[in-house]
Formats: sequence, C-alpha cells, structure tokens
Amino acid sequence: MHIRGIRGATTVEENSEPAVLDATRELLGRLAQDNNVEPDEIAAIMFTCTPDLTAAFPAEAARQLQWTHVPLMSATEIGVPDSVPMCIRVLILWNTARAQEEIVHVYLRRATALRPDLRARR
Repeated sequence: MHIRGIRGATTVEENSEPAVLDATRELLGRLAQDNNVEPDEIAAIMFTCTPDLTAAFPAEAARQLQWTHVPLMSATEIGVPDSVPMCIRVLILWNTARAQEEIVHVYLRRATALRPDLRARR
C-alpha cells in the first residue's frame, strides 16, 4: 500500500458560495468515481483557490459529501500573472495499491488548460 496523489482542478464563473461549493462537490465526485476512492482510504485533502475566490472554503464541499473524518485544508494559491482565474485546485492523498500511472487526474472547465497533456490522453 502506498500514498498516492490524485490531482484535479475546476473553475467557477463567479465568486459566490454556491458556485465554489457546487464546483468543488462536482470535482470531488468525479475524482472519487473515476478512481473508485472510498472516503476511509483518503489520508488528507488539500484545496487551493486563486486569490479572486473568497466566498467559501472549498473544503466545506467535502463535509457536505459526508467525508467527515478526512483531514482537510484550504489555502490561497499564489497569484501568478496570467494564470487560470477563479480556479479551485485539489490534491487528494490516497492510500492505495494502485500504481501512479493508473491514477485518473480530473481537470474541468477552464482548468483543462493546466494539464493539456491529460486532455491528449483521454
């Protein structure tokens, strides 16, 4: 068994609590489904938001999914010029026997620009 990282990101159209939480729930659902992850296999989840997102902590979306025992952390991403705006990023640390090349990383909406190499493989 290893700890593996599952990465994902998404974007929202507005800085509002419903937008941040809805997009984050969607992203977490896709990451869990595409990798067949159960909450009790998750060591921790780290979320970052670009500095233009301040309406909600994305970690709250995991609590809304009943991931009550998973350690969560939200932080602000550094403000790099010309980076993808209104972006929520996630790193799930997952206890699994799977090899790294079997992990499915998920990038939605404008966040697909962060990993064009993954778009080409799908």
